[in-house]
Amino acid sequence: MILADKIIELRKKNGWSQEELADRLNVSRQSVSKWEGAQSVPDMNMILMLSELFGVSTDYLLKDELSLPESTDTIPVDTEPYGVRVSMEEASGFLSFKGYSAFRIALGVLLCILSPVLLILLSGLQEAGRLAMTEAQATGIGVAFLLVLVGTAVAFFVVTVIQGKQYEYFEKEMIDTEYGVDGMVRDRREKYRPTYTTQLTLGIVLCVFSVIPIFLAMTVFGDGSDLPYIIAVCILLIIIAFGVFLIVRSSIIWGGFNQMLEEGDYSRQMKTENKKNDPVATVYWCLVIALYLGYSFVTNDWVRSWIVWPVAGVLFGAIEAILRIVRKNAG
Repeated sequence: MILADKIIELRKKNGWSQEELADRLNVSRQSVSKWEGAQSVPDMNMILMLSELFGVSTDYLLKDELSLPESTDTIPVDTEPYGVRVSMEEASGFLSFKGYSAFRIALGVLLCILSPVLLILLSGLQEAGRLAMTEAQATGIGVAFLLVLVGTAVAFFVVTVIQGKQYEYFEKEMIDTEYGVDGMVRDRREKYRPTYTTQLTLGIVLCVFSVIPIFLAMTVFGDGSDLPYIIAVCILLIIIAFGVFLIVRSSIIWGGFNQMLEEGDYSRQMKTENKKNDPVATVYWCLVIALYLGYSFVTNDWVRSWIVWPVAGVLFGAIEAILRIVRKNAG
């Protein structure tokens, strides 16, 4: 076993993330990442610090042919499980699943955002006398279109969740990867990084620029007619839908790499926190969905009701932060 994999194994056996190991060694997380990816080698002083921190000999760290001793002074080998063992085949299968599930989930979100567009457009055209149908007919066609798109989106979500059950442990359990897995995942993540950055940036830019049709309608059609504004709102929703599609798709794929490496939001510490937050999250998002559907159907204000989703996302992040603070103070 090479030094890079020994550092990974010892770090995970201690239950530390790369950030936590870096803090203990007073180095950057990027340095630890390079060691584990075999992109650089720690100097002799750092080898000595690693030896002392992990409770192993420098010979074990430096000589590939030596195996880890059965017990050490600092690693609780017999008292705490290291995590679910993940093979190269399982890791590749998980990353492939993340790739196509990311597309389906992002497409489902896109369909949900687009779902009220026809309803808004037909209602606006009917009120402006540009459509040869009654209000009931326009509303009926619009609602039917909305339900078809939402139903299709829900089908995508349900199928993806069911198929992803076999990989649920990557999100919730501590994992222990076999030899070579970490290096493979890091290599694939680095290759995907430019795509992730491009799609995330483009998605955010589209969401920001989505309000431009509203301002154009205000500038060009300032005669008091509602139809230009209604068309502008439809265009706004279409732009937002594609922007969010890019953000969701790229973020899910990137998150899959971090799940495998137990970094960022999927570090062992965060997994423990998320397990504690699961009941709160379930109740919270059920209430948000009920609020969104109830308000939208009662008021028929689909033009503005979509704003509940970004607001709910930000609010949930604040709730999670408050829960962590409360648990820390209680502990």
